[in-house]
Amino acid sequence: MYEGVVQDLIDELGRLPGVGPKSAQRIAFHLLATDPADIARLQEVLGKVKEGVQFCEICGNVSEQATCRICRDARRDLSVICVVEEPKDVLAVERTREFKGRYHVLGGALDPLSGIGPEQLRMRELLARIGEADVTEVIIATDPNTEGEATATYLVRMLRDFPGLSVTRLASGLPMGGDLEFADELTLGRALSGRRAL
Repeated sequence: MYEGVVQDLIDELGRLPGVGPKSAQRIAFHLLATDPADIARLQEVLGKVKEGVQFCEICGNVSEQATCRICRDARRDLSVICVVEEPKDVLAVERTREFKGRYHVLGGALDPLSGIGPEQLRMRELLARIGEADVTEVIIATDPNTEGEATATYLVRMLRDFPGLSVTRLASGLPMGGDLEFADELTLGRALSGRRAL
């Protein structure tokens, strides 16, 4: 262990997702060797992110305004909603250039072992959106892992009572246990265009 603030920095960096102890240590020592002006810019950006970024009041995506640019875009198809787990998944689907509808970000996936149930996700908001608008299709684009599949199954049961609503799931081709975020554009685009009815 290192002394004082250096160890504190390593510990805090290690709390970030995907950053293990060795990575946290490398980042900490990189920051120690970095020019003070670069550190000041990083601090400024971190402060702006917490102050200036909010979640879209319609879909839950990250935005600098009350509604995100996708929800403000009048050219988007209001009748189709693509349900994703996290804002990063919106970007993954957008990179395919296959989807022209709107999104709904759940804010995670069902994970009872971690205490994440339907109440902790934006499920009620999804039901309200479908009930208020002329939505004809909901595409479930949760990650192809245990939590994502459980979330998809739960959503299918919730949505089957809406008359005339088509509920579809991304086609196979995405590796089980993977994340949409890491799927290449071609594979994700094919999975989107070849989606299957549930």
